[in-house]
Amino acid sequence: MRKKRRRNKKSLPVIPLFFIASAGTAGFYVTKTAEGIGMGIVAYFVLYIAFKIWLKSLKTRKLRKSGIREVDKMTGEDFERFLGELFKRRGFKVSYTATSGDYGADLILKDGKDIIAVQAKRYSGTVGVKAVQEIIGAVKMYEATEAWVVTNSHFTRQAEKLADINDVYLIDRDELIQIMLNKR
Repeated sequence: MRKKRRRNKKSLPVIPLFFIASAGTAGFYVTKTAEGIGMGIVAYFVLYIAFKIWLKSLKTRKLRKSGIREVDKMTGEDFERFLGELFKRRGFKVSYTATSGDYGADLILKDGKDIIAVQAKRYSGTVGVKAVQEIIGAVKMYEATEAWVVTNSHFTRQAEKLADINDVYLIDRDELIQIMLNKR
């Protein structure tokens, strides 16, 4: 078995320092003053922040345009972000829970006085009762008025039965596609 190469962590800060120094040098070259160095560095940081914001908006647009096949390739965390963007587009205020210790809810949706706890399950197989049990526990924790489990797959009969008894709304692959197409 081959050993994985480790990156030299000491060389990583050199790249940003190079760009900062280049920006300062460019500022000095243009203005021929010490203030030009500062202006060049400030310009670099402004451009860097603008670039980061642009990348984030590009990622958000990509998530919004995703089809079900792209959803199937997403990680669980990407699926949660995708659902957040989808529900924002439908008028909900969306907040994300912590990735661990979330008490069974991945998203909290607010629509007026309704609070909806959402469990997101990006699965290749069927979703069982565990997902429904987790969201039932989250209802009290987040003082939610509704509980939903959303998947890119389908639910087992047992999960459907448990959800029916506990008033948990299940959104399976077919309904998710309809929501994505804005038909529902």
